[in-house]
Amino acid sequence: MRLPRPLLSAPLAVTLAAVAACTAAKPEQPPKNEQPPKTEQAAEKPEEATVSATPTRQPYTISFGGDVHFEGGLRNRLAAPRTALGPIAQVLRKADLAMVNLETAITTGGTPAPGKEFTFRAPATAFAALKAAGVDVASMANNHGMDYMETGLTDSLAAIKQSKFPIVGIGANSTQAYKPFRKTVNGNRVSIIGATQVLDAEFIQAWTATSTKGGLASAKDEPRLLQAVRQARKNSDTVIVHLHWGTEMQKCPNPAQLALGPKLIKAGADVVVGGHAHILLGAGYIGNGYVSYGLGNFVFYNSTPGTTGTTGVLTLTIKGRKVLKDQWTPATIQGGIPIPMTGTAKTQAVADWRALRSCTGLAARP
Repeated sequence: MRLPRPLLSAPLAVTLAAVAACTAAKPEQPPKNEQPPKTEQAAEKPEEATVSATPTRQPYTISFGGDVHFEGGLRNRLAAPRTALGPIAQVLRKADLAMVNLETAITTGGTPAPGKEFTFRAPATAFAALKAAGVDVASMANNHGMDYMETGLTDSLAAIKQSKFPIVGIGANSTQAYKPFRKTVNGNRVSIIGATQVLDAEFIQAWTATSTKGGLASAKDEPRLLQAVRQARKNSDTVIVHLHWGTEMQKCPNPAQLALGPKLIKAGADVVVGGHAHILLGAGYIGNGYVSYGLGNFVFYNSTPGTTGTTGVLTLTIKGRKVLKDQWTPATIQGGIPIPMTGTAKTQAVADWRALRSCTGLAARP
């Protein structure tokens, strides 16, 4: 039974009502050291709330690693996906965005592409390994993305859908394959497109996505790729094109690279980056656009010290369309994974990386 409350005097009632109103108007805030964790949804709320105002852009960083597969002994690392990429993950996690080239089909079945000497495949736990290492998006547009043909493609697309891990350069049709990954970072609307300029001649038709057939985004169809860049330019602050391009073991860009890079910049790309050659190539500016011709191997079972085992992470600081800074974190591949370099060896490796620009025609500054 509820006992009746004693009647309040009028002055006391007014005072208590005022205190209650102040308390309601000022909700309790968590201490500074107990702020709620950031979520993607939380990060987007300010943008949604200011419908009429344009978000203030601040610089952000994006890190790129080279070619990744989980063949051979690297498959065993997927048993512990949280540590599969080793200590290089510390570098990738520091960036606002991180990206690699996933050079493998994601399948445990299918039939190897006929006549290919090397075919790569990995289970879907590869996505968990990339995510745990701080990778935000990967491209599968490369000359191994459909190594297990149509069955491998079907399995890859199913694994992408189930994992919800962002992948570019592959899809159930050309619209999906050329569709950019989009994310707003520090007020910058970033779009990343993936495509491959390297396809074995006998697989170009079978592996290239069309309006009615699944496959890869091909840079050999230049008009289609340039169209994707121009479309992304319309509603993006930064447009990035990730390419599989170059000639294996050739340390300078080939004619196809030298021809395509400027076209992409002219079409509206701010950054063009990629690899395929298994070794590092130079990087620098074409006008205000930034181009990296080769990131080399990254997580790769086959590596030789001084050549295919030389790798690293390229980190760009960007605001809108302007690349403010490039930074190279050198590493060596040991046991298939990149181990960051230290001391004088690191200093020399950075100088060696910058010297690769000499045969590219690229500028050191915009």
